[in-house]
Amino acid sequence: MSISGSPVQTVAPQFDNRPRIYGRLSKPQLHDALRKMILIRRFEESAEEAYMRGLIHGTMHLSIGQEASAVGSCLPLDDRDYITSTHRGHGHCIAKGAEVNRMFAEFFGKEDGYCKGRGGSMHIADPTRGNLGANGIVGGGIPIAVGAALAAKKQGRDSVVIAFFGDGANNEGAFHEGLNMASIWKLPVIFVCENNNYGMSTSTERSTAVRDVATRAAAYAMPGVVVDGNRLADVADASFEAVERARRGLGPTLIENKTYRIRGHSRSDRNRYRTKEEIASWQARDPILQLEAELTEFGLLTSDEANALRASVETEIAEAIEFAKTSPSPHVENLTRDVYSN
Repeated sequence: MSISGSPVQTVAPQFDNRPRIYGRLSKPQLHDALRKMILIRRFEESAEEAYMRGLIHGTMHLSIGQEASAVGSCLPLDDRDYITSTHRGHGHCIAKGAEVNRMFAEFFGKEDGYCKGRGGSMHIADPTRGNLGANGIVGGGIPIAVGAALAAKKQGRDSVVIAFFGDGANNEGAFHEGLNMASIWKLPVIFVCENNNYGMSTSTERSTAVRDVATRAAAYAMPGVVVDGNRLADVADASFEAVERARRGLGPTLIENKTYRIRGHSRSDRNRYRTKEEIASWQARDPILQLEAELTEFGLLTSDEANALRASVETEIAEAIEFAKTSPSPHVENLTRDVYSN
């Protein structure tokens, strides 16, 4: 359908033919996408276990169940491109190429972490790979992404920026200001709303006037796309189209990935606002199992290959945790290092 001249599309599964993504990516690339999704899941499960054992302090926000959104969105990107992330950003970091050993070291508060143990779960950044940082401020990454996209355009680079944010951020001023400015200047930025139905414990039905966040794209004269965020093929197809559009100088796109977080909002969430039946219905749509089944159906994955991917992930996770445990702890005399500029 069309709203005020700005197309809002719904990307649905293609039952007669394979989704377009299978014509874009090779079998090894598809296997790598599946492996990254498994790696994100096992990283977060292992981080949760370490937290329960007292090895990690503070809090964390897990994205278990949202892996297809992170990996599919980042598939068109390379090292010239950037992302900004959220407080629920572990998957985005890994999808953009972060090393899980340094991520665990950051969680453990160690010197070998991405931010030397100062940032923890919510503030991992790796500018060398285009990750401009996770952000504990709701919607805080959106203005950063717009600024990075403006810099790329001014410098004549063909870089694009993906700004990840949750459904709660679409009611923040930064969302509207960011989309407006990006559209006026036709900046190469893709706004990816990971709509997991809840802003903390408040459902989108109670907090957002429109049914689909993507319909708000019409107010800023950009395409708005609603995607099944648990199906990697649909997420990737939408992301490739938006990235290619941005590289051609046609400006931003708003993509809404409909997904779900299986765990609570954070480690302190007692999860009493959702029914067991609701959670179970989304668990039945597990994005990893969906992708495995689809690759198998299309003759692109055997059971032995799937088992090998999972085994390699388990090895990587075990080695990463050991790396984090043996990484040196910060010294108190370096408390203000990297905090103030000379």
